Formats: sequence, C-alpha cells, structure tokens
Amino acid sequence: MNRKVDAFLTRQDTWREEFVALRRIILDLELEEDFKWGQPCYSHDGKNVILMHGFKEYCAVLFFKGALLKDPKHVLIQQTPNVQSARQIRFTSVKDIAKLEKTIKAYIQEALEVEKAGRTVERKKTSDFAIPEELAVRLKKDRALKKAFEALTPGRQRGYLYYFSQAKWPATRASRVEKSIPRIFDGLGIDD
Repeated sequence: MNRKVDAFLTRQDTWREEFVALRRIILDLELEEDFKWGQPCYSHDGKNVILMHGFKEYCAVLFFKGALLKDPKHVLIQQTPNVQSARQIRFTSVKDIAKLEKTIKAYIQEALEVEKAGRTVERKKTSDFAIPEELAVRLKKDRALKKAFEALTPGRQRGYLYYFSQAKWPATRASRVEKSIPRIFDGLGIDD
C-alpha cells in the first residue's frame, strides 16, 4: 500500500467507499500501487496497467491497454472516439463494484497478461484523424501555416486536431485555430 494513495483516500469526499472497494480488489493481484497524475495507479514491472479515477457522475478503473482486452461482459467504455488505447469500467456505487467483482478481477488479470506479453495497441496515424473544416480552410489559404503544421511532430498535430474538433460550434473552432497559429509557427504543441 502506498502512503500517497492512503492520503488521497482520506481526502476524498466523493467516491471514497468505492475507491476503497476497488483498491481492495486491485491489491489482491500482482500489481504495485503508486500515485500518478493525481490518481491511484497500478503497474507491473514499472509499466502502468490500471488507474482509479473519479468524476462528477461516476468513478472508474481505467485500463491503459483496454482496447486489447476481450470484454466478454461488454463493460468497457471508450471515453471519446479519440481515445485509442484506454478503456474504463464505470461505477456509481459500492453495490456496482460488488456485483462486478469477479469481472473486475478477470479483466485486471487479462490486462496484466497483456502487459507481461508486451502487447501494444496499434495507434492511428495522424493522417487517419479528420481535420476540422476550420483548420482545413486556413491551411489551404496559408501555405506557410500548412508547412509549419506539417513540420510539427505527429503527437503535436493530433493534439491540435483533438483540441479544435472538441469545440461544438464552428465559431469556437475557428477561434481556436486562429489563437493557435502563433504556437504552430513556433513549433509548439497545444500543451507546450
């Protein structure tokens, strides 16, 4: 048991009972407990396998390579279409967790086997992602911008594509594109 996770659980107003129940299940298996990204994280030989995290309406265990799991019970959720590898099992109560305890253990065991086998998720190429219309128009108009965008690393390009496409309204997407142009010219990603 990790002291940082102990402290995290002590501070929780929401999902504390659920996290404690999930932690008990997880620690029954061959995983090391750590605290990463502000959340309890469980790994094997230094490789992340699962993470517990809470949201407003649910808490979840996130399988880093969940896309490789078989999911015979159909409980894994892909958070958004842009998430390529991770999958969650969501809970709203300790009862949900108790009901799915055997399934949770089986999925964790499978995730552990995936990690031990060294399997990896084949990632989409940047060219496989849709370019929001507002960016496409701007790139077509401005060759220097197109060249600067294409010079970005694939991860930075995907970051921008994701950021732009998350806006619901065309005006918001266009505004995001315009505000990002100086960063693109500087070779920076959305989070740099």
